[in-house]
Amino acid sequence: MKALFVAWQDMKNRSWAPVGRLTHEDGVYRFVYTRGAETMPDFRPFGVMQDLHSAYKSEKLFPLFANRILAKNRPEYGDYLKWLGLNEARYDELEELARTGGLRATDSLELFPCPEPTTGKNYEVYFFCRGLRHLHTENQERAQQLKPGERLYLMQDLQNPHDPMALLMRTVEPITLVGYAPRYYSAEFTQLIKSTGPDQVKVTVEQVNLNAPAQYRVLCKLTSPWPMNFSPCTTKEFEALA
Repeated sequence: MKALFVAWQDMKNRSWAPVGRLTHEDGVYRFVYTRGAETMPDFRPFGVMQDLHSAYKSEKLFPLFANRILAKNRPEYGDYLKWLGLNEARYDELEELARTGGLRATDSLELFPCPEPTTGKNYEVYFFCRGLRHLHTENQERAQQLKPGERLYLMQDLQNPHDPMALLMRTVEPITLVGYAPRYYSAEFTQLIKSTGPDQVKVTVEQVNLNAPAQYRVLCKLTSPWPMNFSPCTTKEFEALA
């Protein structure tokens, strides 16, 4: 994992935009703001990184992101890596942030990778089911009964007041809602379905962590053929300002 985008949510209107890009290459972390930061009227720069048009470099992970990494001396650290489906021997800080989104209850930031074609020319991303704690008890119980390899299906939530592109996830038979796809992937997943056909976009359960907090309960994987002329993260709001 070499690069992550940083998304910020405006709590007034619930809109999201990519406002920055974090990379790690040759031992150096680099952060730049993206054009999305200029499209959000209420966005404010992070900490000492006040100039939207400067590039910031460090040999250590910037505090803004380091604070979203679980300390290795925490007693639950071993379980935590298992929840994320990561191997400690091949541990990477950006990979951890990509799986968790770097979510914190105290702010409106989320980190996500920009997918690249696999060696087999496929689109592939891992993500956790979102919104489990907001579902009815029977939905939460069904989510806990999911099995690795089980197929899930995406459904548009067109009347969602916060995100008209929102995608629900359901089981096959009997149909039961088990959560949402991450908001920042909604438009991209929808585009994949339109480009390749619904049967070609497959969401499967990677693992279920019964002892984990709700946000780490169900790890999923989406795979699809990579469509011709498909270029994720290339709209103007993703452009670096530095």
